[in-house]
Amino acid sequence: MQRSPWPVRLDGLVFREAVEPDVPVLQSFRNDPGVNHFMVRTHVDPDDLRREWLAVPHSPTDYSCVVERDGQVVAMGFLDIVDGSGQPGHPTGTDGVIGYVVDPRAAGQGIGTATARALVRAAFDRLGLRRVTAAANADNVASVRVLERAGMRRERLSLKALWHQELGWLDEVEYALLDEEWDARGPDTSRAPDVRTRAT
Repeated sequence: MQRSPWPVRLDGLVFREAVEPDVPVLQSFRNDPGVNHFMVRTHVDPDDLRREWLAVPHSPTDYSCVVERDGQVVAMGFLDIVDGSGQPGHPTGTDGVIGYVVDPRAAGQGIGTATARALVRAAFDRLGLRRVTAAANADNVASVRVLERAGMRRERLSLKALWHQELGWLDEVEYALLDEEWDARGPDTSRAPDVRTRAT
């Protein structure tokens, strides 16, 4: 298991591992109907959510984090290490998959974009991954914009790939970024040295 990339302070936010007092806050917006409109898992059992988040520090592949602003949890970020595809004997644990959920009360304030940037940065600069991907419902315009603002490249469009209980079959888009693309960007504000901070 690699060392956790968290905690990090970036873009006025603190990205850190979840602790027990965070769980009720995460539950309060994870199962919000607006949040779940485009989610595949439209409801998460509170006990499952608690167990999943508190298991993150012990997982060899899950480097998810909570996002805190001014002492309040305002979002959650997901970063899972997965194996790329290939013939037998290919390297394992090389790829990352990211995602994010922002508290609706903090929506439209750049938190989703900052979270996606922090996750990409952690994947490449802290965990040494070679490729990061993220998928979104093509009709979820806000999420697509987050990925584009985070610097990811649209790589795939899958027509009528996801079932939505109200809207029927919807298109899915996948965004990606390779480590060499990340490195080629050079230093910028999203790559500036972070200020390591203690988790609260």
